[in-house]
Amino acid sequence: MSLLDQILATKRQELQQRQSQAPLDALKRTIASLPRPRNFFQAVTTLGKKPLNLIAEIKKASPSAGVIRQDFDPVHLARLCADAGADALSVLTDETYFQGRLDFIAAVRQAVSLPVLRKDFLIDPYQIYESRAAGADAVLLIAECLETSRMIDLQILATELNMTCLIEVHDLDNLMRVRDHVIGFPHRSYSLLGINNRDLRTFQTDLGTTLRLSELVADRRVLVSESGINSRQDILKLAEAGVTGVLIGETLMRSDDIAAKIAELLSPI
Repeated sequence: MSLLDQILATKRQELQQRQSQAPLDALKRTIASLPRPRNFFQAVTTLGKKPLNLIAEIKKASPSAGVIRQDFDPVHLARLCADAGADALSVLTDETYFQGRLDFIAAVRQAVSLPVLRKDFLIDPYQIYESRAAGADAVLLIAECLETSRMIDLQILATELNMTCLIEVHDLDNLMRVRDHVIGFPHRSYSLLGINNRDLRTFQTDLGTTLRLSELVADRRVLVSESGINSRQDILKLAEAGVTGVLIGETLMRSDDIAAKIAELLSPI
């Protein structure tokens, strides 16, 4: 069993526990009382003076790297990233493998004005409602974890709840399977396409994954490159390839000066 298979098996177990603790009807009542989500899609696709838009990821640990930041305070880190010019935030909520928590979403969203993505392994409609009830403005849908029909169902549900979907692929097969379900589906300006440079089965990264697969994406305005982005040179390569946004986590979380690192990566050309 691969690590991804283990994570998904854990998610199925967690799903049963969460549904018993917070019934769906209770989540729907919470959602009805919330303001409309912030526009994650617009934040990521509206280019300014920076070469690319930045989704700064708030995470403490990962299966491949272990603990990334010992002095982990999600609210403080979110404020640092927002003040340094991030366009949106991604917050890890998986507890078992990434040491995240769902309640980080509300805490971060209350502290900053940026839209917030829930980064987790979402496989069931319940988790979409749960994400919205927790305050998420966007959700991650990993193509490798979802059959096409289930992915579409989750995408439509997220759209009905006015959330953006970041649909993530890792290889050519999954890109070809889902790319027609990103641009303009189910409505325009609700879905982004993420290309993850990290192989979820080996956890190795290769920036060339985005550079190769981006050639097969007709509208690169919705394209986000994820993982393994470490240097200004990486940023410029991705911008030249037509990528609009980047999701950067470990590089920022390991930095002693997050503001300086963001300036180094994304200062105007």
